[in-house]
Amino acid sequence: MTLTINTNIASIIAERNLNNATNSLNKSLERLSTGYTINHASDNAAGYSISDMWTTQISSLDMAADNASMGNDLLTTAEQTYGLLTEHLQRIRDLAVQAANGTFGSTSLKAIQSEIKARLEEVSRISANAEYNGIKLMSYASDVKGTGITQNGIDLQVGLYANNDSTINLGVDLFKNASVSGLLHGLKVKKEDGSDFEISSMVTDAANSKATVSKYNSEAGYQVLAAACSGLKVSDVTDGVYSFEIQEKADRSAKYMIGFIDKAIDDISKRVTMIGAAQNRVASALSAIDVQSQNLTSSLSTLRDTDVANESSKYIQAQILQQASATLLSTANQTPSIALNLI
Repeated sequence: MTLTINTNIASIIAERNLNNATNSLNKSLERLSTGYTINHASDNAAGYSISDMWTTQISSLDMAADNASMGNDLLTTAEQTYGLLTEHLQRIRDLAVQAANGTFGSTSLKAIQSEIKARLEEVSRISANAEYNGIKLMSYASDVKGTGITQNGIDLQVGLYANNDSTINLGVDLFKNASVSGLLHGLKVKKEDGSDFEISSMVTDAANSKATVSKYNSEAGYQVLAAACSGLKVSDVTDGVYSFEIQEKADRSAKYMIGFIDKAIDDISKRVTMIGAAQNRVASALSAIDVQSQNLTSSLSTLRDTDVANESSKYIQAQILQQASATLLSTANQTPSIALNLI
């Protein structure tokens, strides 16, 4: 190589290698300190885009898992509340069976009527107050607003996308009106001759033209329904005070009320069965979300996270090259001074 003063090729080479070693050292320091191999789009343009997409999906999966857990809590709330309603209805049935025996006098039947009325009121109260996060769980009817439930029920968002495969629908039948009116209105049972017997006829008989029952969820409704379950009928209503007497029919209404209460209990049982099936689906969705999130996280780690052992080796290598380049640059800068010996 030609010996020159103005141009020091050796110094230029050493400086370039020093810069390369310094850049490598800085990159290794950044990767070791952040824990990420990809810190800028320039590090890996395709990998940067993919890691951003996976990070978004993992975050959404975490939210979907929260959604599924909240949906399960909602279902559990409904299930346990339906359990309370069933307890009251079973007690009402027991009392109706007792009243239907025909061995009780007016005083005993009035006592039975009093307890049944209290339990009917409690059924309506519990159903009206059953809610989760402002959503009424047992008050839906097509003509009732403000329950927080649409005519399609409730959709749980348990996936990443805006399609049916990412949702679990909780049908509106789970949330139908579970008040006394919702459970009993319009029911029919079969009589011994095979004909239908409607609960409205039972209410009419128990009201005995002395009481006006416009709806079951009312004071008059509870009084008359309880009377029907007890084999009584209204004998007088004065200033809101109801008086009762024993029904004189050969077939007391208490016997048929057992069938109506059975239908109400069966209705709740079907709802709880649907809740159980929905809970199984939600549990399955949670498991699927966990699997998907775990595998995405593993893939993201492989793509983005720093291999500390490998990066530490590169760091040491870059550090040695930097020190060597700095030493050689110092030596190269002294090379032109040899020319002085020739002058």
